Amino acid sequence: MASQNDRRAILGKALEDLVTRARSGRAPCRIGLMAAGGEHSDTEFLSAAAVAMKEDASLTVVGVGPRPAGLVPAGMDWIETGCEGNELAAGMEKALEDGHIQGAVALHYPFPLGVATVGRVLTPALGKAMFVACTTGMSAAQRQQALLRNAVLGLAVARAMGLASPAVGVLNVDAAPQVLRALNRMAERGYDLRLGQSLRGDGGSLLRGNDLLAGAVDVCVTDTLTGNILMKLFSAFTSGGAYETTGWGYGPSVGEGWNRVVSIVSRASGAPVMANALAYTAAAVRGNLPAVVAEELRRARAAGLDEELAAFEKAAGAAPTETVQAPPAEPTDEEIHGIDVLDLEQAVHCLWKENIYAEAAMGCTGPVVKLAVARLEKAREILKTAGYI
Repeated sequence: MASQNDRRAILGKALEDLVTRARSGRAPCRIGLMAAGGEHSDTEFLSAAAVAMKEDASLTVVGVGPRPAGLVPAGMDWIETGCEGNELAAGMEKALEDGHIQGAVALHYPFPLGVATVGRVLTPALGKAMFVACTTGMSAAQRQQALLRNAVLGLAVARAMGLASPAVGVLNVDAAPQVLRALNRMAERGYDLRLGQSLRGDGGSLLRGNDLLAGAVDVCVTDTLTGNILMKLFSAFTSGGAYETTGWGYGPSVGEGWNRVVSIVSRASGAPVMANALAYTAAAVRGNLPAVVAEELRRARAAGLDEELAAFEKAAGAAPTETVQAPPAEPTDEEIHGIDVLDLEQAVHCLWKENIYAEAAMGCTGPVVKLAVARLEKAREILKTAGYI
């Protein structure tokens, strides 16, 4: 009898899925929502679930946490746990392992090194969505390696969301020029990469604040800490910071060998952001995000990703070079741009070795090397050969 009941349950579930798919045009999807620990009322979780399921009839939101005293939205499922962080995490983990949910939205999650999240914001100038890679977690311990991996992971998420050829730019933070050069070399070796352009007059693929406000690219590459700050600014600038009102949250988790779709929202996230995060996570599940990430990494490796990562590691571990004496000073009436701030002193010393006087400085658009105009062309050749520009 038990076997017959099991068969009936399986058949009933299959029929239910067929009806749901026919009505919505989408595959049924169950997404967990860590529904405790926020800085706002628990009604925010319930409102988010109601909105997400109303907009997507094939989505079932599964609350994880203490069951609220009031009514839960129609169609919402619940996994009751304690209110402590470890209890919430254990309930969500078990549901993922058992296949009771296919993805989850959490207020916090202990991602291992190598895994990070890709957020999505609504840019205010033109109302355009933009991915921010990355926003929590850490794709690598070394900064340049992390930024380069973030670019690949951000591309993977954008492709999983349906963008066939997303435009990518690198935020002008420390190590950005090095990473941009690595991406260009990978593109020359056949990597499917479309670099976007800054909206500023001098163009280029190094992004500034203006470009983020306007959504100049589809994927903004940055380090996790900066990305986290950007998410908070874009999400809560209309509320004074206490309540995140716009965007899709800090995004789904991605990394090499990582097969779970766990998205992050903040304790300050309100119902609108959590509802969008649920939809974002469901889309990532339906887009088979882990498989897309694996394929993106394969393509990047075929274009030299591992070699670029190894070069960054070697440079970071290099021993200090010998002391270099500056040549006699001369007027510095010209500048060379595009050198990473982390390489600025080494670039100056590189020119000193060739008897070219130069000074390190910070211009209005970033670090520069100042030197005499008569030395400009030769200095450019030296720095280009050495890999600084």
